[in-house]
Amino acid sequence: MTVTEKMSRDRVEGFLTAKNGKMYNGRGEEILLCGMGVGNWLLPEGYMWRFGGKYNRPRTIEALVRELCGSAFADYFWKRFREEYIAEADIRAMAENGFNSVRLPVNWRVVMEDEPGIIWKEDGFRLIDRFIDLCEKYKLYVCLDLHGAPGGQTGHNIDDSIDDIPRLFTDTESDSREKTLALWCEFARRYRDRWIVGMYDLLNEPVRSPQNGAPELDYPVLRASLKQFYRDCIADIRKIDSVHMISVESDFWASRADFFEEKFDDNMCAHFHRYWCPPRKFMYDEFLAKRDEFDMTLYLGETGENNMHWFAAMYPLAAELDIGYNIWPWKKMATDSSPCSVRMPKLWKKVMDYTKGGDRPSYTDAQAAFDEYLDNIRFENCDFVENVIPSIFRRPGCSFRACDYTAANDSVRWVDAEGETTYEWDKTLTEFTGGGTAEYNLYSDGEAGVIEFTSDFDNATIEISADGETLLRTTVSGTRDLSVKIGCGHDCTLKIACVKGSFTVSSIAWKKA
Repeated sequence: MTVTEKMSRDRVEGFLTAKNGKMYNGRGEEILLCGMGVGNWLLPEGYMWRFGGKYNRPRTIEALVRELCGSAFADYFWKRFREEYIAEADIRAMAENGFNSVRLPVNWRVVMEDEPGIIWKEDGFRLIDRFIDLCEKYKLYVCLDLHGAPGGQTGHNIDDSIDDIPRLFTDTESDSREKTLALWCEFARRYRDRWIVGMYDLLNEPVRSPQNGAPELDYPVLRASLKQFYRDCIADIRKIDSVHMISVESDFWASRADFFEEKFDDNMCAHFHRYWCPPRKFMYDEFLAKRDEFDMTLYLGETGENNMHWFAAMYPLAAELDIGYNIWPWKKMATDSSPCSVRMPKLWKKVMDYTKGGDRPSYTDAQAAFDEYLDNIRFENCDFVENVIPSIFRRPGCSFRACDYTAANDSVRWVDAEGETTYEWDKTLTEFTGGGTAEYNLYSDGEAGVIEFTSDFDNATIEISADGETLLRTTVSGTRDLSVKIGCGHDCTLKIACVKGSFTVSSIAWKKA
């Protein structure tokens, strides 16, 4: 069974189940989730708007729009923003580009009043319901993610906290915990029969650590409180919903494998995040050990914000290790690392400068900037960054570093520009000497592709094959470009072999034929 088969949207069918360290659909078929996170929609983050200073979370961004544009415009703005930032065109594009799932980050204030007691906001639930219906139409599992919990679960801007303290766990007299448990019970009541909701992601990146500058926050106590919250929350959910998979994130930006000293539920996945790390297997090893120890399914539930070579290394490796993944985010302003780039409005710099301490723009200019932003966020008005998705899947249209092989023998090594051994992934060349071989897994969406690379050859005989079929064998010297067509339109293994001599390769382009 190939990776592409496991990731097919044909496998989006029925409730997800975690078993034997893997994930299965309702027909009992193994499935690997490959998805996008729709960040900034129901929990705005300032960096996706290019803001500075304190304007980094929903409550301060909301205050900024009201301050610069007036209350009436702010009401108009947020209504349109919620309706248009993520719409059917976005969901359809995700499906057409090969994804089978979407992670939906939700701020609690979208569905609950920030008032005493439990008061639901039906307009917020209608947004989520519309989203889930569209995902069902296009066959994308939904990971329902409580990204911002009452009181704040992280102690940072990403949870919309008031003062960067995770008050969900620190406050003993507030009703934050009660509200959070009630919210998950409400989600369970509303969606227990919707199998297209693949999993409940209880808390995004809870309890950052260590709490620098805040010695009153006892990290071991917070970690223990987090574990108890998970036990209580899952118990409450299971009284209502016995079938949905539960996603459990560890602490410290969901990065710590040592958090998992128990399996919180029989149908759960250990959800972790990875950013700006070496895209090598050792970055997965601690979680792989937990999978073996607890027979626990793994999910790389948030990752991204990097360059295309990193994408083409990190995610095929995850898939080979039977780890599904979700890329962050689908859309943001003026980007080259997300599929959708929102064009910057003409007067946007005035707003940006104000957030960084500059002059306040006029009401007229601010309203014009935010009005244009509302037009620009629509999928059809975004710039589609062509090489992002091919890089994520390592399909034709991407480039990857030659050191990112699936297997290699001892006659292949990493060297720097001076020919000295190195272990720095982003600076390395890959040297092949006589007898050296390296294999690379390539993935296809049905199209044939062409492999191209430039190498410094020292009277070398090189052989290139795909799935055991020799495509090229030649003897060359000097700096040369090589190109070979791979005619198959399916997943395959590329093998590069140095029969004699030596050569070095930096990166390999896997282009459309």
